[in-house]
Amino acid sequence: MELSIRTRLTLWYTAILLSILVVISGLSYSLLRSRLMQDLDASLLAVGLVVRDTGWSGSGAALGVGPESALREILGPEFYDKFFQLVDPEGRLGARSTHLREETLPLSAQARENAARGVRTFETVRRAAGEPVRLLTLPITRDGQLVQLLQVGIPLERAERTLGRYLETLLVLIPLGLALAAAGGAVIARTALRPVDAMSRTARRISGEDLDARLPLRGTGDELDHLAETLNAMLARLAEAFAQMRRFTADAAHELRTPLTALKGTIEVALRGERSGDEYRRVLASSLEDVERLVRLAEDLLLLSRLSVPAQVPGERIELAPLLAEVADVAARVADERGVTCVVKERAPATVTGDAIALRRAVMKLVENAVKYTPRGGRVELALRVTDGRAEVAVTDTGIGMDPADVERIFEPF
Repeated sequence: MELSIRTRLTLWYTAILLSILVVISGLSYSLLRSRLMQDLDASLLAVGLVVRDTGWSGSGAALGVGPESALREILGPEFYDKFFQLVDPEGRLGARSTHLREETLPLSAQARENAARGVRTFETVRRAAGEPVRLLTLPITRDGQLVQLLQVGIPLERAERTLGRYLETLLVLIPLGLALAAAGGAVIARTALRPVDAMSRTARRISGEDLDARLPLRGTGDELDHLAETLNAMLARLAEAFAQMRRFTADAAHELRTPLTALKGTIEVALRGERSGDEYRRVLASSLEDVERLVRLAEDLLLLSRLSVPAQVPGERIELAPLLAEVADVAARVADERGVTCVVKERAPATVTGDAIALRRAVMKLVENAVKYTPRGGRVELALRVTDGRAEVAVTDTGIGMDPADVERIFEPF
């Protein structure tokens, strides 16, 4: 199924926003968890130092329930959600807080190894019932020797509850935000593409019979205005091309009609009655001239059609000086018959790439027109120059010249 640009923009916008929200939510969740752990570790360390310094962890502490009243008075609310345990370097249990009852906190090999080096350890462990606990193992030394390991723990239930609520909030806000963003994206896409819809409606009304319509411009100078200007320029070129095609068709029909009419008239006259052999030969000769004219006209039309497609124009190296001399020789014979002088005034060496036949015909047509419209006793001059690396063929005459109104149509086919 093909999706509209408006729908694709909305989907892309929503997908990108979803990716951003997921990444940001994941980072914020990780940062919140890390911050909670840091706060818990700081609280455990503060309590652990107080417990160590109160003497509760002294060597005289009895196995089992320790004297906690002093700790309760010192720590206040911090006392009630934490529990303590003393372990000797061999792992034998010492005093512990009443919170633990008969339970023993786990002592990991990493914590014991760190304690032997005088380094405290923060880790997350699970109690016998499976409850997660954040645990601090703090080494206690006497005269540089490790004598006990103080373990202070706090349940992670409250922290996990906070993280769970935050995650639930994210799971509600992300879909809600996506829904609002998708709706807003659809409105923005519809508003942004409204000028495109207007251009589409205008473009559908344009046809080959009416190429004068133009796409509307909003005057904002944005990309859509540039697109409309480009399409309007293309429409102007198409209108000019269609106009040239109509003129070409009309002119070609006129050019073809004249010899065809003459040929038809000649044949009709010849068929009205019996003719002698000489009369038939004259009719056939006249008809042959008309046919040759039609052949030349057809060749011209074929050449114009081929030259209108640049990819079909062959490219070959052409020496212009010999080509100009050949044209001048042919034109001189025609010019002599009309009493016109035709000479090559200047001939610089030049080489170009193009179609030699088409180039020869173009120069010949220029010279023929110059001779045709130059009165007897006039002069036609040909020149080949090279200016700034560009070859220039010039044909000048002393004839009647061109009407300024016809100059703009000089390169039209007829």
